[in-house]
Amino acid sequence: MFRILKKEMLNAQVVRMELEAPLVARKAEAGQFVILRVCKGGERIPLTVAGYDRARGSIEIIFQTVGGTTMLLGSKEEGESIPDVVGPLGMPTALGGLKKVAVVGGGVGCAIALPVARRLKELGAEVVGIVGFRTRELVILAEEFRACCDRFFLTTDDGSLGEKGNVCAPLVRVLREETFDEVITVGPLVMMKFVAKATEPFGVKTVASMNPIMIDGTGMCGCCRLTVGGEMKFACVDGPDFDAHLVDFDEAIRRSRLYGTFEERKREEHCNLFRGTQPKI
Repeated sequence: MFRILKKEMLNAQVVRMELEAPLVARKAEAGQFVILRVCKGGERIPLTVAGYDRARGSIEIIFQTVGGTTMLLGSKEEGESIPDVVGPLGMPTALGGLKKVAVVGGGVGCAIALPVARRLKELGAEVVGIVGFRTRELVILAEEFRACCDRFFLTTDDGSLGEKGNVCAPLVRVLREETFDEVITVGPLVMMKFVAKATEPFGVKTVASMNPIMIDGTGMCGCCRLTVGGEMKFACVDGPDFDAHLVDFDEAIRRSRLYGTFEERKREEHCNLFRGTQPKI
């Protein structure tokens, strides 16, 4: 069993948890993920390792309560446990030798971007952080980004906090003025698609962290397949990081919508359980 050491609400829908998982904490690196179950026989879901403390033997996960399983996980409290956490899985983000990097995060993807930015700073790189959200109510981890970035840009779609607009505007400004070794982007698929389009004219290497539908995390089920440079790749074992200029984002977006109806039904079932009514079959 994996005990919940700490729970914090980052906004109305996003939860940060610290889990007691010493074996995972011992090996975890920035960019890797775990697959967990909230109850025996439950759905397996992938969540990025948002942080780790090797001495304490713990890892952090940050998730949005959008489906039945994440809603159930979000209902857990400090001191309770979950039965299964497997990891670390996936390839760590390749950061060696990078001297100047723009890290671009969007929404809950900032939970993945933050450990990358932190690790880059630990390695001595100059880090420019650019994060975007729809509104100020959804902003998370802004102070943590400021602490590990040499420069930091915050955008909101409606202009309620920071610069009005999306992450591409400040990104293009800095790319026009400076040379970067790499741009690393994590967030909604549509956002990463347009980040890749924005960086392409500048010829700067751009890496996208992909988080498609995933079941086993070992390359056996094939659910997380992507087309990258015309070849099939599995996000769980070949990634999750890929050359953003080679990813077929349109295909990835179509695949991400396949289970929308199922996810809506699971949300309804979860809400019905808390209301004391029977879920619809």
